[in-house]
Amino acid sequence: MSVAAATMVAMQSIAAYWDAAADSFDEEADHGLRDPGVRAAWADRLAAWLPESRADVLDLGCGTGSLSLLLAEGGRRIVGVDLAPRMVARARAKLAGTGAVVLVGDAARPPVGERRFDVVLARHLLWTIPEPEAALTRWAALLRPGGRLVLVEGRWSTSSGSGEGSRRDAGMPWDGGVSAAELVAAVRLTVADLSDLRVDVLADPALWGKEIDDERYAVVAVT
Repeated sequence: MSVAAATMVAMQSIAAYWDAAADSFDEEADHGLRDPGVRAAWADRLAAWLPESRADVLDLGCGTGSLSLLLAEGGRRIVGVDLAPRMVARARAKLAGTGAVVLVGDAARPPVGERRFDVVLARHLLWTIPEPEAALTRWAALLRPGGRLVLVEGRWSTSSGSGEGSRRDAGMPWDGGVSAAELVAAVRLTVADLSDLRVDVLADPALWGKEIDDERYAVVAVT
């Protein structure tokens, strides 16, 4: 099997894994944002990371669109991208009437043509990508001057379960997450003309609907 064919099979496997998770995805407090306290905590964080309300935001790996909805309600113009068609269907339903556009596509290679954005946002996505540094380079190229790359990430354990074999076989170097130090180093190597870079620790249980004992954080890089 050629490299291209193997990559296609891997992507289909990953899409199928997330499609299977679509029905229950929003049950996690930080996914569905159904709890008012969790929703408010994320709204506060997003307001601190993002520029003015009319910003154009590319939400990569948008899942069912909960963060996109928060941003759209705040006046941002949203384009979401997710590999899993069933996730995209749920996001489109959730975002109906907001003017947001949600596309089926590979978030590592966003299908947005020549369009550029004020913010590229990705939450817990990089661990699913076979070549995360290359993806970071592509994402930075989609920013307008002064744009922001907002990466909500963590270092945790992806325990065994449905789809674990397919993720491992896909050759994902950051499966299980990535530490803040490692991600900062990757951003410095892949994002040109950084004017600011900061790391915010996300240990507040209000963000997750529970206490956590692993590393969770956001890297905000301004070009």
